[in-house]
This record gives sequence, C-alpha cells and structure tokens, in this order.
Amino acid sequence: MSATQNELGNTSQTGLKKVKRMPPEVSILLVLAGIALTFEVLGWIFVGESFLASKQRLSIIVLQVAITGIIAVGVTQVIITGGVDLSSGSMVGFIAMVAASFAQTSTNARAVFLQPEFAEFGLSWFIDSSPVWAIAVGVLLGAFLGWINGLVIARTGIPPFIATLGMMVSARGLAKWYTQGQPVALLNQDFAWFGQSFELGGFPVPRIVIVFVAVAAICHVMLAYTRYGKFTYAIGANPQAARVSGINIGRHLIKVYAIAGLLSGLAGVMLAARAQSAQPGMGVAFELDAIAASVIGGTSLAGGVGRITGTFIGTIILGVVTSGFTFLKVGAYYQEIVKGLIIVAAVIIDQYRQNKRRKV
Repeated sequence: MSATQNELGNTSQTGLKKVKRMPPEVSILLVLAGIALTFEVLGWIFVGESFLASKQRLSIIVLQVAITGIIAVGVTQVIITGGVDLSSGSMVGFIAMVAASFAQTSTNARAVFLQPEFAEFGLSWFIDSSPVWAIAVGVLLGAFLGWINGLVIARTGIPPFIATLGMMVSARGLAKWYTQGQPVALLNQDFAWFGQSFELGGFPVPRIVIVFVAVAAICHVMLAYTRYGKFTYAIGANPQAARVSGINIGRHLIKVYAIAGLLSGLAGVMLAARAQSAQPGMGVAFELDAIAASVIGGTSLAGGVGRITGTFIGTIILGVVTSGFTFLKVGAYYQEIVKGLIIVAAVIIDQYRQNKRRKV
C-alpha cells in the first residue's frame, strides 16, 4: 500500500513538473482557438456562413497583422528590458514617406528629391533606381531613430516613456514636414512588388507575411539562444544584478532600441509597398496595437518575461478579433472598445502572474 502511494506520489509530482514545463504559448493558443471558434459559431447564427472557411478572409487576417507583427517583435524586446516604445507608429509613418519618395518614378515623381535644392546634392539620382535603395534607406533610418531613442534613455536616464513619447511627436511632425503634408504616390512597380501576394497551393500569400514570419524567427533565435537575448532578459529581470554581472546596460539598451527602430523602419517600407503610396497619417496608433499584441502574448510590462512566439500568437489574436467583428458587421467604435478591454484584461492577468511569482 505504501509502495503504491509512493508511486502515485511520484506520478503526481511528475505530472506537476510536466504542467510547469508546459510552454506558456499553449494557453495563448487555446485562447486563439476559442476566439476563432466563437466567431465561427456566431457567423453561422447571425451571418449564415463560415468565418474560417474563406481563404480570402484568412488571407486578409494575416495581411492585416503582418505590419503590426513586425513592429510588435521589436516592441517585445524593448518591453522585456523593462522599457516601452511609443514612437514606433509615428516612425512607421515618417519612414513610409521617405521610402516611398525614393521609390517614385521620374515621370510621376512628386517627392522632395526632385526639387532643385535637393537635386544639387544628387539625391534625385535615386529616382528610377533599384527598389533596394528605398528599402535600405527606410530600414537604416528606422535603426537611426531607434538608436537616438536608446541613446537618450541610456545617457540621460529619463524614463523610456518620456523619451519615446518625444520621438513619437517629432517623427509625426517630420512625416508632415517631409513633403509639406502632401502624399507620395505612383511608385515604382518593382518596389510595389514587395507588397503584393503570390499563389501557394491556391492560397494567396502576401509577401509581407513572409517578411513577418522571417523577422519573428530571427528575433526568436536571438532572444532564446544568444548572449544578446540573455542580456536583454537579465536587464529586465534585475537591472542592478545585471550591472554587477558586468553587463553594460546603457550600451545594450541602445542596441535593443536600435533593433526596434529598424523593425519599425522595415514595417514602414512594407506598408508603403503594400499601399503603393504614402501619407503622413500612416501608422497612427500602430504602437498601441504592437504593445497590445506583445502583452496578450505573455510579455510582462514589468520586464524580464516574454517570448517572440507568444507575441506572434498575440498578433494573430488581434487580427482574428478585428476580422471577426468586421465579419459580424460590428461597428468600428465597438471594435475599439473591445480591443481596449482585451488589453486591460491582458495586463490584469500579467499582474496576477507577477503577484503569484512573488508569493512563490
């Protein structure tokens, strides 16, 4: 009898260990499945058709989340360090304007580069050139703006909230100043190619989605298996211990914010390619969606906890919710209200997890 009890006890302990080792993404996947099935049932009841059976709808979902997802991957790394990035949406708008101006054709160009004062510096040479230049300029500009964010935070010690808030306002102003508030349109078709889709097994796959998946995979490896990732988690978990361990916190934060800016730049380029145009109002509130996707995916606002895989799933959850409400013909105002409730619920759950860890 005693042996049996011991075996049961060992089995129970083994089971508990297995539960503890269960990846946190499993619970997030279950939430995603539950939301999708809810919309499927509601679709048959109120609309009379399936929510999940439409290839076009699924393609729209992944297309909608791709831009937000690219930004969210960078924002997740910032939040893991215990910071926040409020400037990503404005950076997307500014960089979309710049990248689009480099991707215009000479016959239709309205970009500032064709004005005499800019032509003097030879910048008009980029018009009609390879779209690689437009992509490179956008990505590097994003990395530079992110580097400025990190430098200000690391050198002055001001809260990331304030530093990135300043960049958010400045980048939005730069987007309007760049072409005096005028949109940039009629882009080179080679550049627009990056925003188009291709057929894969009869299913339209946007190239932006491939970029999103590749970015998520690369950053997941960086965080999970490199010294960069170890330093990032260490700073977010305990900055003082990280400093004592020999980590140059200021230098590493600059790297993290530069990478986040680079990804915002990439998102801006992809957004301009998809729309085949750019305007100063692009990217409004994208930073909030990115933060929401990260928090829904299990990233702790307190820092030190978070995974790119969770952010990936959290981004898809936001896309499914938005598409599901549109499918059910729910008004945009109600969609924003529900999205806000989801964010608050995710933060409450995060706080509950933190309190539970402190008790343990």
